[in-house]
This record gives sequence, structure tokens and C-alpha cells, in this order.
Amino acid sequence: MTRDFAPGSPFALLSSAETAAWYAYMKVHLRLEYELNRQLRADSGLSLADYHVLVALTSAAGGRMRVTDLAIRIGWERSRLSHHLKRMRDRGLVGTGTAAEDRRVTEVTLSETGWESLRQAAPDHVGFVRQAFLDALEPAELAQLATLLDRVYDTLVEHGTLPRPEDHP
Repeated sequence: MTRDFAPGSPFALLSSAETAAWYAYMKVHLRLEYELNRQLRADSGLSLADYHVLVALTSAAGGRMRVTDLAIRIGWERSRLSHHLKRMRDRGLVGTGTAAEDRRVTEVTLSETGWESLRQAAPDHVGFVRQAFLDALEPAELAQLATLLDRVYDTLVEHGTLPRPEDHP
């Protein structure tokens, strides 16, 4: 796909190949976010944001993380996460409290209701991810995509403002 952009368009600053790659990524990213959120809400009542938080908490020992570490893990500003955690806490999906080792630190804990919600949502969600994304690629393409995305992620960490999550190389 080749496009000519008017002078002054942000896309006029990119080469045709860069524009095509960025536009393709943005189409997929925006549509995928919409469809994943729609699927989760329809099938489980969870939002995609809820799911991101719950999945991140499952990677931590005891389903417990510092709010700051959770924000880094999912790539959110701490204030956005704090507001979202309040809504999740009100629904019984997580608990929040001060850390035992440092009372200045707020921790989030995945509640039993959160674990159960995630266990119930996961099969349909994974099925949708497979159908809408993974099945479009051959096994070798999946491996290549993972490699390419990891490289882009490393560059984001290098040039971005959030540090790399502690337990992810």
C-alpha cells in the first residue's frame, strides 16, 4: 500500500515502508484492543483493563505486587492504576493495603474473587485471541513476530520513560 501525504501531515515525515508498517500496526492495535475488550465484557463482565491487572498479579508471588511495580508491568501511569484499582477493589477483584516491610508502600493483592473471575474468563478469552490473532499466522511467523515484538519492546524500554519490569529480562 503506497500513499502520498500532504506536506505537513505527520505521515509525510515517514518513508513509504515506515508509513505502511506503522499504519498496519495501528490498525491492528486499535481494533484488537476494541475487540478484546468487547469479548471480555460480553463473556465475563471484565474489562480488558481488569484483565491486564489480574494477569499481571498472577505473575507475582502470592498474587501480590507493589502498585508502582504493577503500573510499570502494565505500562500505566500510577494515578490511572490507582483509580482503576479502587473500582476493582469495590467489585471484590483485588485488595489493597500497606506493605508489611514498608508501610509507605501500597500493595495490591489478587482476591479469591479475582482469581475465580480470571479462571472463568480465560478460556473464552484465549479462544478469541487464538481465533482473531494467532490463527492468522503460521508457527514460524509466530516465532518471528515474537522476536520482532521483543526487539521493539527492548527499544521502548531503552528510549521510554518506564523502567523494565523487575522480573522480566
